[in-house]
Amino acid sequence: MKNSLFLPIMAILGATVLVLFGCAAKSTAKKDPPPAYVSQEFALTMADLRKMVSDMPGSIRQSILEKPKTFLESLQGILQQPAIYTRLVDKQHALPTGYAPTDLVRLAHYGLSVSRESVELRKSIMPEVMAMVDAARADHILLLFSSTYRSYETQQVVYAREVQLYGKKVADSESAVPGHSQHQMGTTVDFGCICNDFAKTAAYKWLIENAWKYGFSLTYPNGYEKLTGYRFEPWHWHYITRAGTAVQREYFDDIQQYLLVFLNDNRDVIVSAYRGSNLGQGWESNGSGQ
Repeated sequence: MKNSLFLPIMAILGATVLVLFGCAAKSTAKKDPPPAYVSQEFALTMADLRKMVSDMPGSIRQSILEKPKTFLESLQGILQQPAIYTRLVDKQHALPTGYAPTDLVRLAHYGLSVSRESVELRKSIMPEVMAMVDAARADHILLLFSSTYRSYETQQVVYAREVQLYGKKVADSESAVPGHSQHQMGTTVDFGCICNDFAKTAAYKWLIENAWKYGFSLTYPNGYEKLTGYRFEPWHWHYITRAGTAVQREYFDDIQQYLLVFLNDNRDVIVSAYRGSNLGQGWESNGSGQ
């Protein structure tokens, strides 16, 4: 009789212990700390950042990982601008088929020095363009706008002419195939003579020292041909916003290609992790002019 009662009682006690143990385990799990995010503005951990910069040069990794919170917070200024300004367009990354800005304006109407009447840029960046030109004039520097927006069709003509004159190998080192040119975005300027001698001019020296203050960055710097795919072009300057040039100078060795590659490779993660407001329109531009 005792044994018959003992076994059910032990079974009940065992089940009770398992239930209590399970509850305790659940209670412990609920108390696990939340992820240690680097910044309140981004749901990103140090592990996330390390992964993002793993393919970057050591100097860039160090700059970002030494000041991760400041770095992430500095990205907010870029995110709050139209994404086309920091879109990667190079030999491997093309613009969408049929892309064309919708807000092009002629620079001659702004009283600027131009190579021809048809030279155009996006209206949205003209306040920065004018501020830069005024600052240059105050320093007795004339900025000549030689080539700006080029349509896909115009780039076809330019590239074909380069191939005919110099051969494909040389052409590919200094001219983009159609659809892969920054000029098609309407945010890029070729200044002066569009020649190597531009690097010897006062205008070039002024741009090196001051263009970043107005959001313009040298796209193809000297010594980075393997990275950019193009030879040194001292005349070619691309607008990436003031926030963009500030981040480029502080964290990316002041090389535009490194910044744009980082944003291209990590844009989805960065945007989805962003907790702030005023996210810029169209991180992936669809040709709407954003």
